[in-house]
Amino acid sequence: MGNICRSSSAEGIFRKLADDAGRSEEYEIDSAGTIGFHAGKPADSRMRAAALERGYRLDSIARQIGPSDFDEFDLIVVMDDDNHEVVTAQDPGSRAKIVRMCTYYSGDDYREVPDPYYGGGDGFYTVLDILEDACANLLKQT
Repeated sequence: MGNICRSSSAEGIFRKLADDAGRSEEYEIDSAGTIGFHAGKPADSRMRAAALERGYRLDSIARQIGPSDFDEFDLIVVMDDDNHEVVTAQDPGSRAKIVRMCTYYSGDDYREVPDPYYGGGDGFYTVLDILEDACANLLKQT
């Protein structure tokens, strides 16, 4: 929602996976939130610390999705049903495909990427587990 936990992590993870695969030139990777509350701020410090333990740098600065995103990107990946609803409602009829991240998740224990912001520390690692799997599968499929 605010682009400081899940989406910024997905950006960092996918960026590293694409770099490691020698495919970063194939992608324009960015993240955005559905609300602008945290715009201009870095990712949540707890999320950055958990990601760094796994070798991911979360360098993005939070921003809110805007009309140009629907023209600029072929694929817009959202973390949960609420964000899917908000993003789909904002789509001006673009060519961008809007999908849920868990479409690429190979497990069957999550249908959405849970928001770790108000939970305990384990939630940040759960998000990383889901995103590592889903981003790896997304990279394979694109």
